[in-house]
Order: sequence, then C-alpha cells, then structure tokens
Amino acid sequence: MFPAIETYAYTIAMLVGLVPIARRAIMAALAGTPFSIEMLMTIAAAGALVINATEEAAAVVFLFLVGELLEGVAAGRARDSIKSLTALVPKTALLEEGGETREVPAETLAVGSIILVRPGDRISADGVIVAGESSIDEAPVTGESVPVLKAVDDIVFAGTVNGDAVLRVRVTAAAADNTIARVVRLVEEAQESKAPTERFIDRFSKYYTPGVVVVAALVAVIPPLFAGGIWSEWVYKGLAVLLIGCPCALVISTPAAIAASLSSGARRGLLLKGGAVLEGLGELTAIAFDKTGTLTEGKPQVTDVVAFGRESEDVLRFAAALEVGSSHPLALAILSKAKEEGIVPPTGTDAKALGGKGVSAIVDGVEVFFGSPRAAAERVPVPVAHLEKITSFNDEGKTVSVLVIGDVLAGAIAMRDEPRGDAVAGLKALTDAGIRTVMLTGDNKRTATAIGAQLGIEVRAELMPEDKQRIVGELKKEGYVVGKIGDGINDAPALAAADVGIAMGGGTDVALETADAAVLHGRVADVALMIDLSKRTMRNIFQNITIALGLKAVFLVTTILGITGLWPAILADTGATVLVTMNALRLLRPIR
Repeated sequence: MFPAIETYAYTIAMLVGLVPIARRAIMAALAGTPFSIEMLMTIAAAGALVINATEEAAAVVFLFLVGELLEGVAAGRARDSIKSLTALVPKTALLEEGGETREVPAETLAVGSIILVRPGDRISADGVIVAGESSIDEAPVTGESVPVLKAVDDIVFAGTVNGDAVLRVRVTAAAADNTIARVVRLVEEAQESKAPTERFIDRFSKYYTPGVVVVAALVAVIPPLFAGGIWSEWVYKGLAVLLIGCPCALVISTPAAIAASLSSGARRGLLLKGGAVLEGLGELTAIAFDKTGTLTEGKPQVTDVVAFGRESEDVLRFAAALEVGSSHPLALAILSKAKEEGIVPPTGTDAKALGGKGVSAIVDGVEVFFGSPRAAAERVPVPVAHLEKITSFNDEGKTVSVLVIGDVLAGAIAMRDEPRGDAVAGLKALTDAGIRTVMLTGDNKRTATAIGAQLGIEVRAELMPEDKQRIVGELKKEGYVVGKIGDGINDAPALAAADVGIAMGGGTDVALETADAAVLHGRVADVALMIDLSKRTMRNIFQNITIALGLKAVFLVTTILGITGLWPAILADTGATVLVTMNALRLLRPIR
C-alpha cells in the first residue's frame, strides 16, 4: 500500500522479531553451541537484508516465531501443578493423646502418634490401622478404581479417603516423608534429571552452518591463490555462495511442519507440548500403560448377575434398592445396570451401613443384606457350589457382592472395571509397529492379571508411584526409548521420568501438566495415531530439507561456473521457501 516505506517497514518488523532470536543465538554461542537454529535464523535474516529482500526476511522471522510460540505454549506450569498435590493431604488431624482427642496441624504429627479418622475424611498421614475396619479409596495413590477393605495392621496412605467407619491409625511417617510428599519429590527430581530433547534441526545446523561458511571461504580464496583468478570476481562469488547458503527455506522447513502437525493433532484431540515431543514420539520402542482409566474405563461395571435362591431380576432389583443414594463406585455400577435393564428399585427403610461388610435395609417388609461373601456367610449358609462360582469370579479379577433376602441366599453380583472398547485394537497397532507394551498398575495382582490376559499385555501389579518410576528407569537402562501413559496422580513421577509422558483425557490436572502430550478423548488407539503423526512429520521435514538443499546445490554449482548470477539464486531460495511451506501444509489434512 505504501511502496515508499516498504523497505523500512519490513526491516523494522524483521528486527522486532529478530532481536530476541539473535539474543538467544549469542547466548547459545557463548555457552558452547554456536550453530543453533537461532544462529541459522539470524544469518538467514541478515543475508536477506543485505540483498534487500526485506519482505522475505520479515516473513521468515514471523513464521519462525509462530512455530516457536506453538512449541512453547504449554510449557512452564508443571511445577505449580505438582505443588498442588499437597492439597490432597488435610492440613489438620485428630490426635489421640492422654485419653483425649484434639485437632492439631498435620505437619506436627510425630511417628508413633495415634490419630482418629472419621468416615469421609482424608487420612492425614501414612500409618497402620490399630482399631477399626473400613473401605479406603486409594485412587490418588494406587489408581485402584474400587475402594479397598482395610482392617487392623493394614497400611494406609496420606491423601486417601476413609469410607464408612471410624479408624484409629498409628502414624509411621512424618509429613515431609509421607506418600504424597514423596510423589512431589519424585516428579521434581525426574524433571530436573531429564535432559532436554535436542531437535533435529539443531543437530543438523551444527554441520550445515560451518559447512556453508567454509565453502564460501574456499570459493573466494583458492582460485585467486592457486589458479590466477581475479580477486574481486572470486570474492563476489564467495559472497554469493554465502548468500545462496542463507537458510531461509531450511530454517522454516521444520517449524512449518511442526506447526501444521501440532494443529492437525489438536483437532483430533492429540495435544503435544512442542516439536521436540513430536519428534520423540516416533522414536519410542516401549510404552508403559497405567490400567485404571487408561486401558480401562476407570469405573466398575456389572458383568454378571447370578441367581441362587431368587430370579436374577429380583437380585438386581433388591440390590439397587439398598444402593439408592450411595456414591460408592460399586453402588453406582449397580444403579446404572438397573436403569439399563429398566428396573425401578423399591423403597427401603431403616437402611444401615455395616462398616467393612455391606449394607442392610427393610425392603418390601423383609430385611435385605448386600455385601461381601464373608459377611453374607455369617448370616446364611453358602453352599460349596456357590462359593466356587464366587471364587471363579474373583479369579477373573471381579469384585463380588452377595444378596441375602430374609434368610435366603438370593444371588450375587460381579463387577469389574472393564477395558476400553478400543484397547485391544490400540495395543495391537502398537505391537504390530514393533513397540513393546507393559501395564503398570497399583491394582491387586489378580485383577491386573485378568485384565492383562484379556488385552494381551505384559503386567506389573501392586505398584506404588515410586515403583512405576523405577520400572520406567529400568526399561530405559535396557536401551528402550520409553513412553508412559497414565491419568492419575500416582502416574506423575513415571510420566516425568519417561522419554515421552502421555496423559489420558479426563485424567488429573497433575498428570496432564506433568506429561509431554495428552490424548484428550481417552482412546487407546489414538496413541498409535500420535506416533504415526510423528513419523509423518519427520518424513515431511526430511522432504523439506531435501527440497531446500537440492535447489541450493544446483545454484551453488551454476554460480561457481558463472552460468547464473546472484539474483536467480535468491529467487530460487524464495521459491524453495514457498515450496517447503506448501509441503508442510499437507500435514494439516485430517488424521485417520
């Protein structure tokens, strides 16, 4: 619109963008890395400025900065998110001392103290139960989807939730050493010890930039010194070679491809925190999966309704009547199944929660009990055949609750956290690509083994957060490039320690922030798509570099031979910039 100020406007725009890039290039050079991508960018912009291609200089700097912005948009928040973990542990505890109970700050609890934990409270310290029996929701620490029944002498963890009975707990670890504090430390240590991944273009520039300078110098000096060439002519050709080597197309080849891939992935629900992550995904040779909420749906489902003394419909109807209003995961599974079957639960009265055993109520004028097989056996005889059936369900990793109506053993309901619908196909796609898969879970071994057999995956069970991190480290020592996929707080240390950490959608904020990438829709098959996107991107980058270097090589030779001058070479470089950008835009096509 204003040709008179074109040169000045483009120059100012280019300098505004180039100043921070050039500053980083100088700092990298002083730190021992003189041939970084930032140095390449600075040389390219300066070269374009020398030949008065100010609009190209401004455009290349702008596109480079857009790529950098996309790469860095998700960084820098992990530490604050990890610190928020400490909110899981209550600030106060009920301390029993001298026959009295008083509220004290949780951080002042000494090892050996006895604390009282009421139903619904979070446990304020690691410890051992000395009195009481209750279901404990351990999902924050182990990831296990179903609350675990704990009794005297069983270990409990800080940050877990007491279910339905009062517990007295002897403290075994001070606040600075409890489970949640250890998770925070493990994540921070893993992030600090994890070397930043070097991008391909950084590795390439180490050789390209000095190579161009050396060739230009040789062209300028050797013919006059050894072949009687005219100094002015060959110095001009040397400068031409230097300008031909200005890597405008080369510099933009990687950010353009990465920006297109990040955008394409985001539309499919695949979020990647930068180009280094995108490159690293394609190099994975082993992937460790969490179970609950990653390979499975993360909530129990009714798998079997078995009739013993009543019809199966009655079993589900009476069980649902006892669970109305409960927020327990197993209760929600039963109510969901009843709704699915079109069953309307009758109203119960005089409902009671029997700590660690089950629930009871009066339904249709009869006392009904629904709970553990052991508690049911205290009320009515359980025939051997029925016990064998219950045992077979347990062997399949299912949780079984038994229904007693009056003095009749009515039936049983089996529940399990079932695999995601696409888990088998998703894992097969990875193994077909030569990637080793392993399940790392805090769930009990029997449940994990049953799910693992169903999915055809190697299983490691009953793991604490530090165990998962240790196994990831062991796989890396064996020479694998390791990816870790999880959705919970308990996965955070392993996500941080892996070469690439991937959070499953719907997971905790801590997992999402600690991870390098996220699968927002929670599909296991999307992991294979993410890896495929990485490989497609790297192929595209290599194509772009081939285009850029191929044209440079042609005009390098023709310039030295005197066939073409400087301007055709500059025009070819501009054309190469357009070509590599158009090639990169192909990555915007939908992922399938």
